[in-house]
Amino acid sequence: MMKIAQIKNELLNWRELSPRKVVKYISFVIGAFILILALIFIFFPDPFINTFLKDRITKVLKESYPAYSIKFSDMHYNFWKNRLGCDSITLRTNDSTITCSAASFSVSGIGWIKILLQNDYTSNILTSSVIDAQKIEINFHKSQYKLRFGMLHISVPDSGMTADSIKYNSLIGEEQFFAKSKIRQTRFRFDIPKIKIIGLDYLSLLQGNIYKARSIIIHDLFTDIFVNMDKPYDNNSPNPQMLNEALSSMKETVKVDSLKVINGWLNYRERFALNTKPGVVTFNKVNVSISGIANNTAHPDTTIIHGEGLFMNSGTMKLFMAIPPTSTDFSLRYSGSLSTMDVTVLNSFIEPCEHKRIKSGILQSATYNINVNSGHANGTLRAAYRDLSVAVLNKNTGSENGIFDRISSIFSKIFIIRRTNMPDKKGLMKIGEIKYTRHPKDYFFNFLWFALRNGIADVIGLPKI
Repeated sequence: MMKIAQIKNELLNWRELSPRKVVKYISFVIGAFILILALIFIFFPDPFINTFLKDRITKVLKESYPAYSIKFSDMHYNFWKNRLGCDSITLRTNDSTITCSAASFSVSGIGWIKILLQNDYTSNILTSSVIDAQKIEINFHKSQYKLRFGMLHISVPDSGMTADSIKYNSLIGEEQFFAKSKIRQTRFRFDIPKIKIIGLDYLSLLQGNIYKARSIIIHDLFTDIFVNMDKPYDNNSPNPQMLNEALSSMKETVKVDSLKVINGWLNYRERFALNTKPGVVTFNKVNVSISGIANNTAHPDTTIIHGEGLFMNSGTMKLFMAIPPTSTDFSLRYSGSLSTMDVTVLNSFIEPCEHKRIKSGILQSATYNINVNSGHANGTLRAAYRDLSVAVLNKNTGSENGIFDRISSIFSKIFIIRRTNMPDKKGLMKIGEIKYTRHPKDYFFNFLWFALRNGIADVIGLPKI
């Protein structure tokens, strides 16, 4: 009791306290207050974050990236994991051409105090960061496409990225997409269940001067390409670039050691009239391996492509390609093969596109070898087949029973079409000659196909392009 009374007397007579004791009491009060604030921040950080720091974070991001505006919903902070998250996030460009949203977003491993107190938002603060986001949607309003991710995980310390349920498609339907323009359009759709990137140099990527990764692996890629051939080509559009032209024109450094597509599917369609059935070409069970993607002119490399897939769900097609990506002219070499198949499966494309019908025909095997120098393709095609029969169709009715169509079909059988091209007793057969010069409007894959088609036409006996 006497001790308590003594303390009370000291508090009542605070003027008589020594400066040392005053400092001691004040320090105790301040320390207790700071401790209480720290405990509140550790165990109940969300009110503090949303009241005092959310606007500050938004302001810092706005100052660092003035071309964008960003909006956060309620934020949550886990002190022990140093992880800041929010229920949803919206990002848009100031001209509203691009909007991006995520249902949830979190980032950990960042020194938030350094950002808030020192306005330090350089890429160095991200060296230990891990980012996770769910249900991301990016809308490209000008091109009317959207890109979606089910999940995105980025780990800067591990130099890796994983994403799943990736979908890229038009914001509008097919007919509306084609109707919005008087010129020919190509509509793309991609569906990727999973993609994984290893050895990604994030810091160089954020600085915007180097795109570098050890490997990119894409699982079960589905690609759908649809072209409305019933409208004219835009002659005022710039000529499409080849791979070497696109890489050499980039100011940034690109280097990807390997890219793999595992079990892909390609669906290519061409429509030649409104409300008509398009021509279809398919590749499934596609496996592609690409190495040496780079545009370093000081140490030039060669991009090597190996591919294999099931063509029209019938024959196995293989492809090899070697491309010097930093070449000043369009040069490459490519070769491939196609196994035994019933060629009538090609009618799904040939009937609506070429107005011809393959009545019968069995391909035993086909191989080709093509060299391209400065846009000039030269090579050979060996195609062993038998019992090829082709009928000409009426463009309006699709029938082969009209008198003129039947005459054309008979003429094709007798004077043009080589019905069989099998090796004779000496092993000799017709070898298709490939000669094709790139047209300025040719896209990369158009060029590869047109060159190969010349060899096919030479073997069969059809006019070349």
